[in-house]
Amino acid sequence: MTKVIKGIGSKSGSGNDAYKVGRGKVVTRPTLVKEVEQGKHPGHHVVKIDGTKYVRANPDNSPGNNVND
Repeated sequence: MTKVIKGIGSKSGSGNDAYKVGRGKVVTRPTLVKEVEQGKHPGHHVVKIDGTKYVRANPDNSPGNNVND
């Protein structure tokens, strides 16, 4: 079962600085990126935007949860 990952917003407005994983573990974005790249969070992947890596959930069958084409 995949743990729920929820972003915690940044004060700069540039994205999430930290993420809440599961029932309370809070990790930084770089730490979560490393964990996802190691396969520790199925259902998630890493994207690189303007040279910075971010974590994204994989698309699912619910159109309301996914970015439209």
